[in-house]
Amino acid sequence: TLFRSQLYLLKVEKRLIANTIYCKRPEDAKKKEKVGTVIKADIEKIVSLKPDLVLATSLTSPKQVEKLKDLGIRAVVFEYPKNFYELCEDFLELGRIVGKEKTAQRIIGKTKKRVEAIKNSIKGKYCPRVLIQIGSNPLWVAPGDSFINDFIEFAGGINIAKDAKTGLYSIEKVLEQNPDIIIIAEMGIIGEEEKNAWLKIKAMNAVKNNKVYIMDAYKLCSPTPVSFVETLKEIEKILQPKWKILHPN
Repeated sequence: TLFRSQLYLLKVEKRLIANTIYCKRPEDAKKKEKVGTVIKADIEKIVSLKPDLVLATSLTSPKQVEKLKDLGIRAVVFEYPKNFYELCEDFLELGRIVGKEKTAQRIIGKTKKRVEAIKNSIKGKYCPRVLIQIGSNPLWVAPGDSFINDFIEFAGGINIAKDAKTGLYSIEKVLEQNPDIIIIAEMGIIGEEEKNAWLKIKAMNAVKNNKVYIMDAYKLCSPTPVSFVETLKEIEKILQPKWKILHPN
């Protein structure tokens, strides 16, 4: 889904002939041929479409990637970006691959300036402790080696799961860390269920202060460099309270 969004941003969507079953945004992406999932693709269908290029991620089966290459199909594998700057580098590389290098450079230049402006604007401000939940049953959160961690830190927050070795986390650890804010990646009705479950823990700061939020999973988990900035601005508004200053009459 990262590739799909970035290809549309580079305005080469007409050259995109197929994507995964999870590619549903923008609306046009729904109309493309579906070739399975990021993890398991339909090799026969891919071959029948005669693509010039297949984009895969580190989640894609290496055996499937090698099979495509053995069949003479160019397949390029991208590691899942661990931070905002890797996201930018991947976008630049994708731009080079599809012949849109200058467009990609221009977009990244503007995007980095906007991110730096936001980071500078929150220096010295409130630093809430934050948990971003990206999965449930089991609880899955954003650790430090994730660009989602950058959403938190660039907006002035502290990621309570930063030192976690994986995204797998326990409710007990959350209670121990006692976050001031919880953000749940929207998972349909499950998102509301997860929010209601957190709201039952009355002693937690995030609940006491009514700071449990639901956000669009696409925004949090599948950003382009440009949409990263927009989502960062949304998170900044959540993390940075606008204090009311009372003046005496």
